[in-house]
Amino acid sequence: MSGKTILPGATLGVMGGGQLGRMFVQAAQAMGYFTAVLDADPASPAGLVAHYHIDTGYLDEQGLAQLMQRSAAITTEFENVPAAALVTLGAHRPVAPAAEAVAICQDRAEEKALFRRAGVPCAPHARIETEAELAAVPDSLLPGILKTARLGYDGKGQVRVADRAALAAAWAQLRQVPCVLEAMLPLALELSVVVARNAFDDVVQLPVQQNLHRDGILAVTQVPAPDVAPALQQQASDCAAALARALGYVGVLCVEFFVLKDPLPGPDGTWVSLVANEMAPRPHNSGHWSVDGSDVSQFELQVRTLTGLPLVAPRQHSPAVMLNLLGDLWFPQGADAAEATPPWAQVLALPGVHLHLYGKASARPGRKMGHLTVTADTAAMARTVASQAAALLGLPAF
Repeated sequence: MSGKTILPGATLGVMGGGQLGRMFVQAAQAMGYFTAVLDADPASPAGLVAHYHIDTGYLDEQGLAQLMQRSAAITTEFENVPAAALVTLGAHRPVAPAAEAVAICQDRAEEKALFRRAGVPCAPHARIETEAELAAVPDSLLPGILKTARLGYDGKGQVRVADRAALAAAWAQLRQVPCVLEAMLPLALELSVVVARNAFDDVVQLPVQQNLHRDGILAVTQVPAPDVAPALQQQASDCAAALARALGYVGVLCVEFFVLKDPLPGPDGTWVSLVANEMAPRPHNSGHWSVDGSDVSQFELQVRTLTGLPLVAPRQHSPAVMLNLLGDLWFPQGADAAEATPPWAQVLALPGVHLHLYGKASARPGRKMGHLTVTADTAAMARTVASQAAALLGLPAF
């Protein structure tokens, strides 16, 4: 990607029409840019708010040509956009992140290899692509989690396995596609770091975010991270920056980490209590709080890295708690019951509550419909109000 600055008034393109694209579009428009979205869904959340919606698939030649004609630079909001489409676009327009970086993030095995090259600890693991590799799995990786190497997110494409028989059955269940087996580790908590890097090798980050997942889907994010020691937060930040640089990454990258209850022996003889889990080559659900709690959001960082505008360090001005809003909230009596509207008026009567709904046409259980961010003068106050909002919505306590 060139170092040329693209100023407001130009059109920025985005591959993908989901909620992340929608929030990128809104940030770009606030800064004076026009926007174009390529997505095959005529009712896509990003397409509904963009200046131009190109209603085609990601590999459609005419659609890609239209996006190039409209756009001065192009980004992506979804990690599974085909890297081949980004290669095509990148031959004619600045694209961030680049196809090579996205391709690594799309493949868990390649991702783990990058972690090792960058000196970032990760879980003990093994690639499984053949019957011989399945048979050669060391006993130390069991019990473990078998994950498809590609096309997995929000807990999809993952099977817990207790022993070799279960491992073989799980690989068969996953149709013997390339997989990564990771040892099951005793987790204390999960955290993430959103890092932005531009073409000039400037790197900035959001504060470390402490996350709670339910059924493999992010449920709650708290910032500042209440249970993560400063030294561990610094280590996570350093690792995220190292990965962005090792990738030659331009754009916004999220790195998810596990904090272990029991440290592991590291390759250099030290003990490791923080391991990288995976990367997302885009803004991330855990960074949504930054729209309301920081002076620069992750989506403004995405605009700045794409356009070559100065990359300034975000400053968190309010402690924040983010609650994910899944489609289950619209079906309080169960998935087979009639759809109901959540009690938004009661929730919005609470101080410091910011509701973000993504404009999706219909709710269904497990679908990400929006998020709620609570900001307050103190972390304790933000957590208290967020707990009240969760109770009103029927969400589990945290």
